[in-house]
Amino acid sequence: MEKKNAVPAKLGQWSATAICGNDILSSALYVSGIAIIFAGVYAPLVLLFIAFVLFLYKFVYTEVVEALPVNGGAYNCLLNGTSKTIAATAGITTFLSYIATAVISAMTAVEYVQTLLPIPVIPITIALLGVFALLVISGIKDSAKVAFLIFSFHVIFLTLFLVLGLLYFLHGKSDFAQNLSQTLPIIHQQGGLLPSLYLAFSASLLGVSGFESSANFVEEQAPGVFRKTLRNMLIGVAIFNPLIALISLNSLRFAAIANAKDFLLADVAHVLGGPVFQYLIVADAFLVLAGAVLTAYVGVSGLLSRMAADACIPNIFSLQNKRGSYPLVVVMFFVLCSSILLITHGQLLTLAGVYTIAFLGVMTLFAFGNLILKETRKELRRTFHAPVLVVLLAFLTTFFGILGNIRIDTNNLHFFEIYFIPLFLLIFVVIYQDYILSFLLRLTAPIHFLHRYIKLYFHKITERRFIAFIHNVDRIYKILYYIDRNETGRKITFVHCRCRDHHEAAAGVKDIEEAVKNLQRTGAFTHFSITTVFLNMPFGPEAVETVTKKFRIKRNRILIGSIHNFHPYDYASLGGVRIIF
Repeated sequence: MEKKNAVPAKLGQWSATAICGNDILSSALYVSGIAIIFAGVYAPLVLLFIAFVLFLYKFVYTEVVEALPVNGGAYNCLLNGTSKTIAATAGITTFLSYIATAVISAMTAVEYVQTLLPIPVIPITIALLGVFALLVISGIKDSAKVAFLIFSFHVIFLTLFLVLGLLYFLHGKSDFAQNLSQTLPIIHQQGGLLPSLYLAFSASLLGVSGFESSANFVEEQAPGVFRKTLRNMLIGVAIFNPLIALISLNSLRFAAIANAKDFLLADVAHVLGGPVFQYLIVADAFLVLAGAVLTAYVGVSGLLSRMAADACIPNIFSLQNKRGSYPLVVVMFFVLCSSILLITHGQLLTLAGVYTIAFLGVMTLFAFGNLILKETRKELRRTFHAPVLVVLLAFLTTFFGILGNIRIDTNNLHFFEIYFIPLFLLIFVVIYQDYILSFLLRLTAPIHFLHRYIKLYFHKITERRFIAFIHNVDRIYKILYYIDRNETGRKITFVHCRCRDHHEAAAGVKDIEEAVKNLQRTGAFTHFSITTVFLNMPFGPEAVETVTKKFRIKRNRILIGSIHNFHPYDYASLGGVRIIF
């Protein structure tokens, strides 16, 4: 019997939770120390409030990702709701978040090992980053089964940590009163209780990093799983982070916590369970944090290859090797990770500040994207509607979190700018390269060889075709204006699908062609080469598939209007086309 092609199984609730859970719960290994440094004994309350921020963002992410279930997170949200430039800005911020994820995870993993072995942190961290770069280039990717195994052990060890902490307290051992007296000078130093709590909140938002990661692989998840991953991550953060901080405050004095902030759980574990439990926590920390490094490499490969395919960054970043990895992306990522580690001298608070600004920027842009979609894509089919007040509150919490991290140390913004500004300039040049090349063609007219080279490249990038499904001539100007503002391609094909009868269909095609001619007679969009095609089938997944094969075009260059509630299919079934109105 002939075997059918196997369809890759979609990830279930726990496999998907494990992949993003390793990311978000790895922060439990270092966020408590940061919170205690700024808020003293109030750290558990601060971390509990941060869980409330995640509760708000659960609404934000559920609405957008279930309406647009395509990988890419904030980048995909804004690409389908705003301009490519804004979407690419979110992509850059996500990229910087991945850099900080890899660096902090790798360095913290090494520092946990350093509690047992005398090793140089920065050189070993760079070596660890290099090992994972080679693994990813070789085709080793994140495995759901391995991720689930690591996640399971991590949850078990964190639970054991809480149990031993409770037993330690029940035996009458406590440093909490001593730490309470040490909290007053901390609060006074920060300018009062409210400023101290605000700065602690801002710095400790590092503990929710990873919440956005589930949106980056939603296509690999089974229907209904995404919402459950958000719920499971929220529960994990709400339980573990505040209680770990409370146990740490009960088990170690403030001075010891401050000295061990980068590897706090290892020292607390030694107090709670002796050397054996310390070894277990160190091993767990290394595995979970190493898993987060691997996730960052895989995530950034998918993000940049997608942005390259969308012509946001140079196409060279979409080149794959025989093993399916993106070597240029991986090498560049390794170099940037190593450079930020060296520039900051491996200071965790500085790295955490850069990291927090980056991923808070991603979350804030996602909330912004939610608000934009509510306005620009009102008719888009949704399975869930987040209240506007909730979205606004979520936006404000992370926005003020960014401001707080800048206030903690202005160098955080400085280091962020060092990487953000050059990358933003790069995407600006790539997105608007047709305008730049048009100017250069006029400028280099006397220099024939250079003019000829630029002209050849200009024709190459403007030969790209875009397909726009259309049934209403009133949308023509909006479609052409969108392509003119966001894309370099100048070949456009309007596809008009079958209506109720052939006479009506023929009339529809004729109306589209006449509307285009009228526009071009006025001098608008004369640089476009526009054709119209009639498709003898209703619009839907089959029509998109037919057009994809006929024109040999990728789906990210197929433009459509919003999917309404009355359509018999959803956005996911169309395979990643772009919604532009």
